[in-house]
Amino acid sequence: MENQVLTPHVYWAQRHRELYLRVELSDVQNPAISITENVLHFKAQGHGAKGDNVYEFHLEFLDLVKPEPVYKLTQRQVNITVQKKVNQWWERLTKQEKRPLFLAPDFDRWLDESDAEMELRAKEEERLNKLRIESQGSPETLISLKKGYLFMYNLVQFLGFSWMFVNMTVRFFILGKESFYDTFHTMADMMYFCQMLAVVETINAAIGVTKSPVIPSVLQLFGRNFILFIIFGTMEEMQNKAVVFFVFYIWSTIEIFRYPFYMLSCIDMDWKVLTWLRYTVWIPLYPLGCLAEAVSVIQSIPVFNETGRFSFTLPYPVKIKVRFSFFLQVYLIILFLGLYINFRHLYKQRRRRYGQRKKKTH
Repeated sequence: MENQVLTPHVYWAQRHRELYLRVELSDVQNPAISITENVLHFKAQGHGAKGDNVYEFHLEFLDLVKPEPVYKLTQRQVNITVQKKVNQWWERLTKQEKRPLFLAPDFDRWLDESDAEMELRAKEEERLNKLRIESQGSPETLISLKKGYLFMYNLVQFLGFSWMFVNMTVRFFILGKESFYDTFHTMADMMYFCQMLAVVETINAAIGVTKSPVIPSVLQLFGRNFILFIIFGTMEEMQNKAVVFFVFYIWSTIEIFRYPFYMLSCIDMDWKVLTWLRYTVWIPLYPLGCLAEAVSVIQSIPVFNETGRFSFTLPYPVKIKVRFSFFLQVYLIILFLGLYINFRHLYKQRRRRYGQRKKKTH
C-alpha cells in the first residue's frame, strides 16, 4: 500500500508585484522548491501537523509567474516569495476556483487591494524621496530641516487654534449665550490667519513634503475658506449670527488635537492619549462641523437673495438672472460629499493605526 501524501499548512498573501507563501514546517533542511509550467512544487522533510515526515504540495497559480522562487528557512517555517510576471492584483491564488483545504490567507501580511496600492505608492514615494535627497545634499541635514519646518508650522497653528478655543470657552462661561453673537468680531482676525496659513498644509501634501493625501486636504481647505471668506466675511448680516460660534468652536476643537499630534510626530514622540484623541474626536466632530457649516449656508441664502450679491445676468439673448443662492444649494451637496470623502479617509487611517481588520476570504 502506498504511503499517504502529507500536505503542510500553507498561508498566502499578495502585493501587486509578489506572492508570499508561509509553509508551516519546522526544522526543514534542503527543501525541493521549484516552479514548472506555472505550478509551484514543494517537497521537504520537516516537523508539521503529522509529526516528523515528508510533506509536499503543488499549486497551479491563477496567472503567470516568474519561474525562480526565492525561499528562506527559519526554525519554525519556510517563507517563499514568487514574483508575478505582470504587476496586477489577483482575485485568488490558484487557477482552480475551489480553495485547497491546506491553503489559507496569511492575515499577518494580508492587505486589501486599496491598502496594497497605498503601500506601493508609499514605497515608491520613499524611494523617490531618497533619490531626491541623495542628489540634493546630506540626508540628515535635509530631514532635520524638514522636521524643524513642520514642527514650527504645526506649533503656530496649534497656538492659533488654542487661543481661539480658550477665548471662546472663557467668553461663553462669563457671558453665556451673549458671547455667540460677537464671535466673528473677536475671533475673525485669528481665524483668517490660521486658515490662510492652512494653504501651506495643502502645498506640503501636493509637493510631497508630507504624506497626507491631497484631495482631503484640498476639500477641507476649500470648504472652510468658502464658509469663512464668502459666507461670513462678505456678509455683515451673517457675522452676528450664533452659528458663527459653533462653526469656529468645532474647527478649533478638532485642530487642538490634530496639530499637537503632528508636532510630536516630527520629534518621533507618541503620546498614546493624544494619539487616541487625534484618531477619535473627529468621529463626532466632523459631522457636527459639517452640520454647522450647512446651517450657515442655509441661513445665508435669503441674505444673498435680498442683497443680490454675487448674482449676475447672462448676456443677450438669454438674459436670465442667475442668483448666487443657486450655487449655494449646489455647494450644500458638495459639502456632504466632501464629508463622506474625509470621513472615509480618516476611518481608513484609524483602522490602519489600531489594526482593525475585516475578515478575509480566499
